[in-house]
Amino acid sequence: MRQLVYSVATSLDGFIAGPKGEYDWIVQDPTIDFGEIFRQFDTAVMGRYTYEAMLREGRSPKELGMKVFVASTTLDQAQHGDVTIVGSGLAAAVMELKRAPGKDIWLFGGGTTFRSLLDAGLVDRVEVSIIPVILGGGVPLVPQGRRWPLQFKDSRTFPSGIVSLTYVVAREPQL
Repeated sequence: MRQLVYSVATSLDGFIAGPKGEYDWIVQDPTIDFGEIFRQFDTAVMGRYTYEAMLREGRSPKELGMKVFVASTTLDQAQHGDVTIVGSGLAAAVMELKRAPGKDIWLFGGGTTFRSLLDAGLVDRVEVSIIPVILGGGVPLVPQGRRWPLQFKDSRTFPSGIVSLTYVVAREPQL
């Protein structure tokens, strides 16, 4: 079965975006091989805010080179032909994706989307890149919810000071 991987950058104080949704604080490190990272996925799932931020910058989900699913109860599929809008039943849709043949699935952006899929028991791995900055506020890495134990898998440190941590999600949440 395909794995659902939450791969995200966070500030040292635990924010995935600044107070206004900005992410200009994410350091670009030339030693990180994004091609290698992207090759492990053929599908991306993202929340509406992440998708709309991408559009505001004039970027297209096609740039990812993957099939993209956007969790939204407000977007109209007819107006967003480059992606598949999942208005309800996100957990069921992701379970179907996981069962289909293909590469792993990238859960790209959206702490709320991550939390809902984590609490549905669908997230398999969490890959967090800690950026050497303290934002002091913003969008949290993980919204409140149940406790989930993680098992350490790997870590890497880059010349820019970015530290990437990889964990496997335990199957049973702790209350």
